[in-house]
Amino acid sequence: MRRMLTALAAVAVAVAAAPAAAAADPGGTTLTWTVQPAGQSGPDGRRWIERTLDPGQAVTEHLAVRNFSDTTVVFALKAADGYLTDKGRFNMLPSDRASVDGGTWIAVQEKVTVGANATTVVPFTITVPKDAAPGDHPAGIAATVTSAGGTVNVESRVGFRVMTRVSGTVTASLPVKDVTATYTPSWNPFAGGTLRVRYTLANDGNVWATGTSRVAVAGRFTTTDVEELLPGGTRTVESRVGGVWALGHLRTTVEVTPAMLGGDQAGADIRRTSATVTTWALPWSQLALALLVAVLVLGVRTVRRERRRRLALLLDRARDEGRASAVAAQGS
Repeated sequence: MRRMLTALAAVAVAVAAAPAAAAADPGGTTLTWTVQPAGQSGPDGRRWIERTLDPGQAVTEHLAVRNFSDTTVVFALKAADGYLTDKGRFNMLPSDRASVDGGTWIAVQEKVTVGANATTVVPFTITVPKDAAPGDHPAGIAATVTSAGGTVNVESRVGFRVMTRVSGTVTASLPVKDVTATYTPSWNPFAGGTLRVRYTLANDGNVWATGTSRVAVAGRFTTTDVEELLPGGTRTVESRVGGVWALGHLRTTVEVTPAMLGGDQAGADIRRTSATVTTWALPWSQLALALLVAVLVLGVRTVRRERRRRLALLLDRARDEGRASAVAAQGS
């Protein structure tokens, strides 16, 4: 059976310019192109498209396909649901997976022909269903070229994200789950150890969110910036708190304050969440130091007792010898 391998290049949050994809067409020519949000006259400088729409509302947007190749290319245009990879990069569902959310709201022509070193603007429509739930519905739209290689078809595509927010009550919430804490003592008995805390954040709100987490234990704390999470997404976070003394019972608290990304934040329900975990940490280095001190003190005391005993023996011997000398002198 022929298999389809899909490679997607999409705009990430930190990328300022639209990415470009390169692929080989069936004739062996290298094709290079990019796709950007646009107005009717061409690219408009946006990295992706964000729209807040009411249920049942429809809007027309535009994309620009720029062909940097020396030959005319026919691109397939596709939309699909969006998600974040484990590394936090935005991606689209591959062609062999059906979209069920925001990707199905985008209608665009199936193909576009772009001349060599030319740019073509294509309109597309976003239509929100009347029963759409409030919140963010991420999707992506891309221009695709498929090349054949033996028994494998390789689909190369480049695009950008389309973030559609449906109006209504929006909630930002990143509850903390599966908290674990591991204590590592310092080799220096006069310094505190390090507590490593791992936990999972799950976006159970309905908007694209980031935030700040605060981990506190035994009067020490550290803060960590939370990378973006789409609704329904999860991310594992690790924080380290240094200078923590092993006091036996350590109670660690993780607090997360979410922050919405994109759209109007007025009236949003921002929910702070927290979780605690208890771990036991014994002061092994301090105990070792105390044991060493105890051994040294015991050794010094033992040496002193032995010296006093020997001195007493020498004094007793000297007295006995003195008495014996005195008796001998009287007898003579």
